[in-house]
Amino acid sequence: MEHVDHILIVDDDREIRELVGNYLKKNGLRVSLAADGRQMRAVLDGNAVDLIVLDIMMPGDDGLKLCRELRVGKQKATPVLMLTARNEETDRIVGLEMGADDYLTKPFSARELLARINAVLRRTRMLPPNLQISESSRLIGFGQWRLDTSARHLLDEVDTVVALSGAEYRLLRVFLDHPQRVLSREQLLNLTQGREADVFDRSIDLLVSRLRQRLLDDAREPAYIKTVRSEGYVFSLPVQLIEPNA
Repeated sequence: MEHVDHILIVDDDREIRELVGNYLKKNGLRVSLAADGRQMRAVLDGNAVDLIVLDIMMPGDDGLKLCRELRVGKQKATPVLMLTARNEETDRIVGLEMGADDYLTKPFSARELLARINAVLRRTRMLPPNLQISESSRLIGFGQWRLDTSARHLLDEVDTVVALSGAEYRLLRVFLDHPQRVLSREQLLNLTQGREADVFDRSIDLLVSRLRQRLLDDAREPAYIKTVRSEGYVFSLPVQLIEPNA
């Protein structure tokens, strides 16, 4: 049976929930609606969800708090698309730092939201084309780290697990697929988020900063992800596929 993507919309505005929900249903998606964190948790407890649309400005537990909660729980790999007020850049930045995969500013068209949802789902499921991972070689080694491409987390030298958000995992996979090659911010944004950068877009810089923290990489003297002035970033270490018992 063909899989139908299940989208959870979390927004305290009933009109927005219902309008967006009806539009997504008409376009072939399964939709669940939640007005707050309590209802969101109830849906997630009983259902598999492919993507969560999460409004930031809600009474009680706001979207930032709920995103943080999602990123340390069972839903840590579930894509999150945040809805923000048009002029609240700080909320967008914090949302990305919390692990959101993309954001959309209000007011927005349901058509644009659908396009963003489809783009996030595509890139979440897409493996970089140049690195062929098999069940027998699902670990990628670099420096003191290994990336488990099945569980989507990092392992250090003593097998301690370091969890990654969906966005962090995709960015790291892009770097590992193109090691020792300078990638511009525009290329990284397109490869990880499927959209063009505008002149004020800081999301890649924030994501690189988060990934450096996961890798314990000193931002002043990074060993893994180096900044190339006026050009972008480069993953500076060689990368290898690790066979079992290697």
